[in-house]
Amino acid sequence: MESNDSGDLLLHPRMTELPSRSSTSPSNSSSPVREEITSAKDEKSSTQKTITGRIAQIFSKSSDMSSTASRRSIDLDQSEISKVEVSEMKAEDQSSNETFEEAMRKLQSADQGSEIPSNLPAGVFIDQQYVIAPEDLNELLFSSDSNFLKSLAEVQGNTELEIGPWKFENDGEIFKRLVTYVKAPSKLIKAVKAYEEHTYLKADGKNFAVLVSVSTPDVMYGSTFRVEVLYVITPGPELPTGEQCSCLVVSWRMNFLQSTMMKGMIENGARQGMKDSFDQYATLLSQTVKPADLKDLSSNKEQALASLHAEPESDWRLAVQYFGNFTVFATVFMGLYVLVHIWLAAPSTIQGLEFGGLDLPDSIGEFVVCAVLVLQGECMLGKISRFIKARAQKGSDHGIKAQGDGWLLTVALIEGSSLASVDSSGLSDPYVVFTCNGKTRTSSIKFQKSNLTWNEIFEFDAMDDPPSVLDVVVYDFDGPFDEAASLGHAEINFLKANIADLADIWVPLEGKLALACQSKLHLRIFLDNTRGGNVAKDYLSRMEKEVGKKINLRSPQANSAFQKLFGLPPEEFLINDFTCHLKRKMPLQGRLFLSARIIGFHANLFGNKTKFFFLWEDIEDIQVIPPTFSSMGSPIIVITLRKGRGVDARHGAKTQDEQGRLRFHFQSFVSFNVAHRTIMALWKVRSLSPEQKVEFVEEQSDSKSLISDESGSFLGLDDVSMSEIYSCSLLIPASYLMEIFSGGELDRRVMEKLGYLNYSYTPWVSENLDISERAVYYKFEKRISSYKGEVTSTQQRSPLPDGKGWLVEELMNLHGVPLGDYFNIHLRYQIEDLPPKAKGCRVQVLFGMEWLKSSKNQKRLTKNILENLLERFKVTFSLAEKELLPN
Repeated sequence: MESNDSGDLLLHPRMTELPSRSSTSPSNSSSPVREEITSAKDEKSSTQKTITGRIAQIFSKSSDMSSTASRRSIDLDQSEISKVEVSEMKAEDQSSNETFEEAMRKLQSADQGSEIPSNLPAGVFIDQQYVIAPEDLNELLFSSDSNFLKSLAEVQGNTELEIGPWKFENDGEIFKRLVTYVKAPSKLIKAVKAYEEHTYLKADGKNFAVLVSVSTPDVMYGSTFRVEVLYVITPGPELPTGEQCSCLVVSWRMNFLQSTMMKGMIENGARQGMKDSFDQYATLLSQTVKPADLKDLSSNKEQALASLHAEPESDWRLAVQYFGNFTVFATVFMGLYVLVHIWLAAPSTIQGLEFGGLDLPDSIGEFVVCAVLVLQGECMLGKISRFIKARAQKGSDHGIKAQGDGWLLTVALIEGSSLASVDSSGLSDPYVVFTCNGKTRTSSIKFQKSNLTWNEIFEFDAMDDPPSVLDVVVYDFDGPFDEAASLGHAEINFLKANIADLADIWVPLEGKLALACQSKLHLRIFLDNTRGGNVAKDYLSRMEKEVGKKINLRSPQANSAFQKLFGLPPEEFLINDFTCHLKRKMPLQGRLFLSARIIGFHANLFGNKTKFFFLWEDIEDIQVIPPTFSSMGSPIIVITLRKGRGVDARHGAKTQDEQGRLRFHFQSFVSFNVAHRTIMALWKVRSLSPEQKVEFVEEQSDSKSLISDESGSFLGLDDVSMSEIYSCSLLIPASYLMEIFSGGELDRRVMEKLGYLNYSYTPWVSENLDISERAVYYKFEKRISSYKGEVTSTQQRSPLPDGKGWLVEELMNLHGVPLGDYFNIHLRYQIEDLPPKAKGCRVQVLFGMEWLKSSKNQKRLTKNILENLLERFKVTFSLAEKELLPN
């Protein structure tokens, strides 16, 4: 059939004359092999002709020669094709003998714990949970025995559907199949043939990821692109009914095989067509499998919490438990013993210093007994007082309920295990304090136990912003006026933890006592947004009211790249990003990212990646240092964290002060005022109290703008491809030519000749024995750039592996020019000595553009920069050769 021919054509694009196997019987399929054998015998007999016959053949007409060669090539082609076809039939026979379930088990055994692929950047069409096990949903959508694709083809009006068998390729490393069909005609496009190649990226028994590459070569520009769709199936939350739940996420992107000016039009048309198709896909799937109701999922929280009931304990039972120890028993016994003694003993005579109403001890023994009785009485009264005060401190399960709409945090404290003790009895009276966004919830006190059960529920009032961390501290109650001793603490970071994983978790406690006893708390944590809708829009609209300025919403692609870069949850969204330098031992050029809850930095300098982030709440102070020579004339933003905070970002800190606080230095912003104002606004709005926020808004009311209106979108940070743009041979050794990077007199003359002003640099600083770095700063003359822009550059120098030259890598960033923050310029100079007979050295310069944001003018900008660099290289190396060449 035609579809099988096309399918083989897609898998084997060179086999354009491959016959259809569906219409060929086994006997027919072997006939080309027999024809090949027959032609080979004829050819062998022809070689036994006489010499005269051979000479006659040589002088025969050229047309006869061409026809003979043609026939011979056709026979050979048929022979090769037949061999390939036979081998493919064997492979298909082997694949057909293996069921889909067996293939899944084989993939599961071969899975090495790789991460689930992240969503493709163009967007998500389906994000829905279904009441079905993940493995069953995978089988429904992708098994060869499933009728789902046939039903979908009927709904969408597609015809000639052919579903190829699943095959293992590349020694079992790749599991794929081919699906072909004719798409139904639309208003703009006629019926066309479509080819889908399905490939499993992950299958571990619970998580499944399938990449589908769709090609439609018959449509206009169809050969220039492919549509890639990623299906990801993961386990969903447990339902109240006990049934399994699966989450299906379908995302997509356009993969352009060739550059075309119609890229934007193609993407927009494909997006609308894909959206319509997947609306039908989701509708059919919902009819086949029951979607998980959000009410059912939310009731999972209620069910989990409803099963928790604090044990009702009477005061008498607790009193018996609390006072049932040797100390209380000894005190009571001694008290009764003394009372009986007083009742039986006769009244003593007044003697010594005694007088009526004052009876003093008459011996050392009596004095000791009195002292013991006083101490025991004091201890007993202290216990009674503590018990009464502790019983007055109830858990919040009987009182406080969450109020308002927004982000609701619910914490269930189930139990504690191996909690430490600060007294010699080995038992403690612990209680737990939860703190989030400045609000606290306190549990009831449990007496004289190490393994305790609370079963208490705590709800925090609705918060406008999603919380960043939940602090948990366990204290030992020792009276209302004594300082509580900490038995351990923990921090739950909502940016690093999966909310679903927090629904039932054992949290290990930190601290000397807790680590020694391996103390743990059993918690159930739920975080819900009762407002629903778009979290980013709600936050930005609220912040606009607070600061009185317009804030632009970033694209889904930018947010997805940002979340993937720092490993953040889906609710975290990018507000703005800036090109800058992180000042440590040497300036490190990178990008500063600002979101609602974090401030992050990422740099990729010569393949060495630096990445970190910390919370706005971690910041204690933000200061601005005036420009200095070392900062290349740029003001410096100094961010100081609170003591003990930002430990994961320690490698990015410039210094650590005497109090143990980390300090981060950021400089060389393209627009310092915009960056500083944005950072201050986000920090103040996040960390200050409502009264302080009002005061800050009043201070900022005169500001012209909060965030720059940037039309480009953040593209993500990948390795830059480099290509050679300049090469030359000079008559001086490589060691001489390195003078242009030394910072000496020749270096300055070269920069002046090029028209660069205010040239300054830092000394070379060795990172290790072979690699050293320095920073460079200069301005453009007006004849070079009418904008009089500035350049900050980082250079890295290292010897070549053979020791016969040098490698200099440079990362340049332009300031004060249009679109300067859209890109970075990467240069690589390879300076190598020529063989001794040739004398001199050879220079090769490689160039690459790192695009930080998308722009319609990428080609134009690249061409302009390239022309300027080529002129610079010609002047630089010719002047260096002239100055350094021995007379």
